[in-house]
Amino acid sequence: MHLFAIQRILGLLLAVFSLTMLPPAALSWWFEDGALRSFLTAFFLVLAVGLMLWLPVRKIRREMRVRDGFLIVVTFWVALGISGSVPLALDRDLSFSLTDSVFESISGLTTTGATVITGIDLLPPSILFYRQLLQWLGGMGIIVLAVAILPMLGIGGMQLYRAETPGPLKDNKLTPRITETAKALWYIYLSLTIVCALAYWFAGMNGFDAISHSFSTVAIGGFSTHDASLGYFDKPLVEGIAIVFMTISGVNFALHFSAWRGRSVRTYLADAEFKTYVSLLCAIAAITSSYLFLSQTYTDPASALRYGVFQAVSISTTTGFTTSGYHIWPSFLPVMLLFASFIGGCAGSTGGGLKVIRVLLLFKQGFSEIVRLMHPNAQVPIKVGGKYMPDRVVNAVWGFFATYVATFSIMLLVLMATGLDQVTAFSAVAACINNLGPGLGQVGLHYGELSNTAKWILSLAMLMGRLEIFTLLVVLSPGFWRS
Repeated sequence: MHLFAIQRILGLLLAVFSLTMLPPAALSWWFEDGALRSFLTAFFLVLAVGLMLWLPVRKIRREMRVRDGFLIVVTFWVALGISGSVPLALDRDLSFSLTDSVFESISGLTTTGATVITGIDLLPPSILFYRQLLQWLGGMGIIVLAVAILPMLGIGGMQLYRAETPGPLKDNKLTPRITETAKALWYIYLSLTIVCALAYWFAGMNGFDAISHSFSTVAIGGFSTHDASLGYFDKPLVEGIAIVFMTISGVNFALHFSAWRGRSVRTYLADAEFKTYVSLLCAIAAITSSYLFLSQTYTDPASALRYGVFQAVSISTTTGFTTSGYHIWPSFLPVMLLFASFIGGCAGSTGGGLKVIRVLLLFKQGFSEIVRLMHPNAQVPIKVGGKYMPDRVVNAVWGFFATYVATFSIMLLVLMATGLDQVTAFSAVAACINNLGPGLGQVGLHYGELSNTAKWILSLAMLMGRLEIFTLLVVLSPGFWRS
């Protein structure tokens, strides 16, 4: 393992990340909201740490191996969570503890959207923008952005791409060169953000809110500049725009690229994961809206459809925006929506959860086992979109699922040991490991009342969800460190 080369890259990436403190610092100066010193101090601190890591090893050049890529990704995301918390911890008006600052930072960077803050409307504009910016940067992955510039740093980037990109088919590149792949992803991501911001602005948001919410919408993050989330605006057009862009952002970005390059929507229609994804969203939205009307939660069919469809898409895609308190809806609806977040978005999207392709493969594998029980000698190959799935991929999916369930169960038990009730503990782990945000029970609105121990556990859950569990567990395994 090339530790000095890893140190060099980590230092450079932290130095680059320090630049994210400057836009909110400029806003703070413009609005004179009192947070300028916090952001400038954070900028110089993070920059100094990055340079201290980089300067002693700046001349070292080594080609990275896969293990090096895993270690860089994990250490960088941990370092990001800590670095991103610095301006929040330094701001005197916020009076944040270290635990709350790190929790909020990791929640933003992992696009979870779980918050410990109450009174969001009263926060300084620079702090509000910074929270949204963290989600936008974390959405596609700062590592993928770094991959696009790694050739200038003197190393290859495929190892980082494999370690950070979500989904079981991550080895498939959009373009022959990994740097071009990263650039293609970010061009699409940036374009969607711009169009989303313009749509929000056209729908009646002011410029600040339009840009801020476009960041968290395309990132499938869920942070808002208002306590009431998108419910603050109370406009069907705003909610409709959010539904469209949440749905788009939950689709595999490789599919967006293929459709754009081929100038045809047939690319979407031919993709099995996309069709399953849209079908699930439609089914969950239909069930939610119908039950809201039948249970008389909303006596007007239009209102039931409006709130039902929005929350179904928001929770299913793991965005976490709210226009209504879904956690207090009647009967099975809150639990059903929470379970929908376990599926999440498509592989290669900004969404969380298990990913649709994994759930589809688990279902097909389960069905094939039923067929084998009835016909022991039958050969039942697993196909997705007319293509045979290699046993290696299917086995990897089952391995991921087993690890996911085990990790979830352990965290659930530990949270309950801290004194949380079953509903709160279960939903908190689900909302954090699926990068959803709002849960049920005590975490239906915010996470501020949880103990510090619970917040650190959930911060780990958010990181594991963002890095898809295996990336973090690989680094923690003893065999990883053996030469």
